[in-house]
Formats: sequence, C-alpha cells, structure tokens
Amino acid sequence: MKAGLERWLLRRWYGGVAPGPGLRLLSLAFGTLARGRAWLYRRGLLKVHRLRVPVIVVGNLVAGGSGKTPLTIALARGLAAQGWQPGIVSRGYGRRSQDPVRVRPELPAELCGDEPLLIARQTGLPVQVDSDRVAAARQLVAEGCNLIIADDGLQHRRLGRDIEIEVVDGERRHGNGRLMPAGPLRESASRAVDFRVVNGGEPREGEWPMQLQLGEATPLDGGKPQPLSRFAGQRVHAVAGIGHPARFFQALRAQGIDVVEHAFPDHHVYLAADFAFAAGEPLLMTEKDAVKCTDFPLERAFAVPVRAHLPAGLFAALGERLADWSSAHARP
Repeated sequence: MKAGLERWLLRRWYGGVAPGPGLRLLSLAFGTLARGRAWLYRRGLLKVHRLRVPVIVVGNLVAGGSGKTPLTIALARGLAAQGWQPGIVSRGYGRRSQDPVRVRPELPAELCGDEPLLIARQTGLPVQVDSDRVAAARQLVAEGCNLIIADDGLQHRRLGRDIEIEVVDGERRHGNGRLMPAGPLRESASRAVDFRVVNGGEPREGEWPMQLQLGEATPLDGGKPQPLSRFAGQRVHAVAGIGHPARFFQALRAQGIDVVEHAFPDHHVYLAADFAFAAGEPLLMTEKDAVKCTDFPLERAFAVPVRAHLPAGLFAALGERLADWSSAHARP
C-alpha cells in the first residue's frame, strides 16, 4: 500500500502527471501552515535555540532523499581534516526506539536508524540521535564537539543554525515546483540558503557540484571487498531502498553490470521474504540497506558503498564562513 501510494505521488511530482484538485487544495493548506510556522519563528513567538558553537544544517526542500547522508559524511570528514571536532545530530528516521541514542558502529539499525548508523561507521565521529535535535546538539557540545552538523534539518527551525546547505537532486531538481502533496516541496523553491549542492546533473550558477562514486563491493559475511569490475557482464540482483533507487541502478549499469532492479521505499524495513529472488545470483545493495540486512542468511550478497566527491572550493568557502563565525564570537 505504502509503495503503491509513493509511486502514484512520484508520477505527479516528477512524471508529468498533473495533480488533481484535491491534491492542489491540500497543497494550499500545507503552504499556509508552513508559512505561518515560519512567521512565528521570525517573530520570536516560537523560540530558536542557539548554541555556543557553529551549527551547519544539511537538508533539502523536497520530500525524500537527494544525497544528504553522503554529503553529511563528506562534510564531517573534510571539516575534521581542517581541525574542527564535529558532532552529528539526527532524529533517526524509521528507528523503533524513541529514547536518545549515542550511535555506535555495532548497534542494530532499528535502534538508531539506518542513516545515523552509516554516518557513525564511515566517519568515526560522535553521532547523537534524538527526536529533540536541540538536546542532541547540546549533549555533543557538552562532550567537547566545537561544530554541530545536523543531518536533515532545514525545516527544523527550533535548532538555530549558522550555515544552511540544501542538497538538490540534479536530475529531478524540485519536480513540478508545487508544495506537498501536489508536489514534492516542503517549502518554496525560492527559499534562500547559504550553499546549494547539486547531486549529479548540471549545476546552475552559484551551485556546487557533488558526484557520487561507487566503491568496492563488500560481502555481507565479512569477506574481502571485490571491485565492481568483477561483476561486469554478469546478471545481478540490485536492491535499493533509498530516495531515488534508479540512481543506484544506473551507476551499476555504468560498470557494465546486467542489473535486475528491486526498488523499495526509502528506509524500508526488510524481511527475509524480500530476498526470495536472490538464490544463485549475486546480490548488490547500497550500504544504507546493508546495515539492516546483516542478520539474513544471504548468499553472495554485497554492500556497495557510495562516496561523495566535492570541490575543494566548497570546503574553502565553508572554512571562511566558520572562521568568520569564530572571529565574531571570540571572547574579548
């Protein structure tokens, strides 16, 4: 049911099917509520909580994924290399627990969420999951982090921010340009941000390009990683439960792999029955999916990592902004 509704909406958001009057009416109501909430924050009637360290928010204006997690990982690594001590906060979408969680690499994904677990494993940096992002950020600052990166929080105005970064899918952009549910937008596409990073496609003026590249396929049973060239010319089953599964499938085909697609909704909770197709043929899945599938008895199953490559100029620009923040907040 959920997957069918998602496909139905995506055809209207990105597929050229015009949304009906019911969706347009709901979109009007959604926009009124969103603008009203933003006005309350601007007027100070809803409180914005500022921290004593800079806060970078990574997010998007559309519903669904566009590459936020790979960007968050790349930013955290790059800024740590500049000498910062980043901590990452997330609400842990899709997790079963509602308690605050310090993410550790050995935790099961259902306790902390698939994306926070992936971030913790790939960065080795502190990751705090909490439905209260302000509390999560304060916890990390108390433990010595001097920079907070919020994964997916452009619309979470309660946490004050110093730098906002929007991630845009370079192929689908903002879809039909309408607000939800008639379109994919959570806010108007004209909303100002500090940096706009474009995942694939052709960046426009003032935008920064991001390219996602696939790494070696790592067996889920802990064996030696294998180059994707080993699968060229073979028929493989490919699984992706991410915001835009077609991007993963296309990237595999670019490696000369014969892909049988198995797309699932973003943050899908897998069952063993989901892999009934995989007997005898290799199974490739994203790392985000793999962290939820390690307990299944899958044969010839591999996790394929994705790494974000960003221009050095973006890190230089971020470094300048953070240096300006430090100067402005230096104690006399």
